Amino acid sequence: MKNILLLFVLGVFVLTGMILNASEAKVDDSDYDEDEYGPLAPIIWTKPVKSVVFEHKVHTMEGGMDCDSCHDDLFEMEAGVAEENDDFTMQSLYDGGYCGACHDGDTAFASNTRCTTCHIGVRGHARLVGGGEKKDADH
Repeated sequence: MKNILLLFVLGVFVLTGMILNASEAKVDDSDYDEDEYGPLAPIIWTKPVKSVVFEHKVHTMEGGMDCDSCHDDLFEMEAGVAEENDDFTMQSLYDGGYCGACHDGDTAFASNTRCTTCHIGVRGHARLVGGGEKKDADH
């Protein structure tokens, strides 16, 4: 059942270009201003755990945050820099670093809960970048 749910969420993400979040109203991409809200394309992290999808839109346009909320204190402006840091680990998030600064259970859901909200896993990553095939469960 968990695999079916993951495939469904991944399929929706690939088809619509966004992760669905039923608790928030979605904004039409034609209204999106990358200069104000950050890149529309998701950032896909493969560290510390493969694979996490981050969308600026969810945090800025829908969540009401601005770029200064995370840049340059928690994250460098350039995508991928955080992954190169030795302390970019799940434990660091649990301790309040990086995403964990807000994903603390009070400001936003805790980084050690609701894992599949962000993590799509190795198979999800392969499908997202075009390298994975859906296989029949009987084979």
